[in-house]
Formats: sequence, structure tokens, C-alpha cells
Amino acid sequence: MIEQHIQKLIDRAAVAREKAYSPYSHFSVGAALLCEGGAIYEGCNIENASYGLTNCAERTAIFKAVSEGHTKFKAIAVVADTEGPCSPCGACRQVISEFEIPYIIMANLKGDYTVVELDELLPFRFGAHSM
Repeated sequence: MIEQHIQKLIDRAAVAREKAYSPYSHFSVGAALLCEGGAIYEGCNIENASYGLTNCAERTAIFKAVSEGHTKFKAIAVVADTEGPCSPCGACRQVISEFEIPYIIMANLKGDYTVVELDELLPFRFGAHSM
């Protein structure tokens, strides 16, 4: 279903990564989010000296898309300079779950990637269905 979009999303996430503001951790991350209508929103991590105020790449991309009126998504890719594919943090997993993004593409700069479905990424997830 998303096979034709995987490499494009990885490439767009890698470009977004170059814009990361990560002066403290020096761990730059990029994300690319595919909307149901075909639009792609990119995001990068934006750190803060008060670490709790840092925003991850995945959430940046999602928040940008939602702020433009999109709430239905097909896939999100996340890319970092890691040994293996980069996985979203717990907070990002919950936001991905909130918008029920069905496919998560985890990749690195070496070309390694894996695609998982939402229930694999966050089993027993909490969401609107839990309330």
C-alpha cells in the first residue's frame, strides 16, 4: 500500500533532519508525514536548554500538518544517523497513535529501514477507543 512512498518519505525526512536544532544532544532527527490527500509535511527535532520543552521531529511534522487542517495520514518516516533504523520515542508513539497513522517507517542515513504498523509500534495503546 505505501511501498511506492517509502523511499520518497525517507529522503524527505533525511532532508528535514538537516534543519534540526540539536545543540545539546547533537542527535539530529528528521520526519516526513504522508497525508491522506498526498501532501507531505516534514519536521525536525527542536531542542531547548530545558529538555522537557524539546519537540521531536515526528511531533513537529504532525503538528505542522494538523495546523494546516490535515488529520488523516497514511504513513510517517523518521530518520537519524543511527546504527540501525531510528525508532520514535514514547511521546511520539502516543501522538502517532492519536492520529492513527497506520505505517511507521524507521530508517537511518545508511539506507537501512523497517516498516511497522501502528499496533506493532505501540501495542495496548491508549486512545479514543479506550475512553
